[in-house]
Amino acid sequence: MANTSQNLNKKDEHGFSGVGDFASDIQQRAKEAGSAVADQAKAMADKARDAASTAYDKAKQTASNVGQKAEDATAAVGGSMKSLAGSIKEKMPSEGMVGRASTAVADKLESGGRYLEEEGLSGIGQEVTNLIRRNPIPAMLVGIGLGFLIARSIRR
Repeated sequence: MANTSQNLNKKDEHGFSGVGDFASDIQQRAKEAGSAVADQAKAMADKARDAASTAYDKAKQTASNVGQKAEDATAAVGGSMKSLAGSIKEKMPSEGMVGRASTAVADKLESGGRYLEEEGLSGIGQEVTNLIRRNPIPAMLVGIGLGFLIARSIRR
């Protein structure tokens, strides 16, 4: 018995005096390694979150710029339509059947151009949305018809 207790208190070549010290040391090293891995994972997650946030901000800014350019282009088209309407009114006769037709075309071009300048793409989108909500079945039929025509033209 005395020999066994002397063996338990005797230190081995690694400096441990028994199985309990060895297990305690292993446990401490595992805690330290786990803590280091957790710190690294947290740092990587922070970097990933920052990168995703930066990418989101850039995508949002790019989409905003593209949307603004599209709105500007729509307003430019509206201005061109109004200008064309003015040219038609100046150069076409104002009397007779041709005069009435040219005046009607010019008036429609002018009102359409004014609408595009004032409302832009967002206004058009809202009006189309409202039209579809008020008339869902005809809108669906128009969509099916357009899909059929597009599919047919692509197939040729």
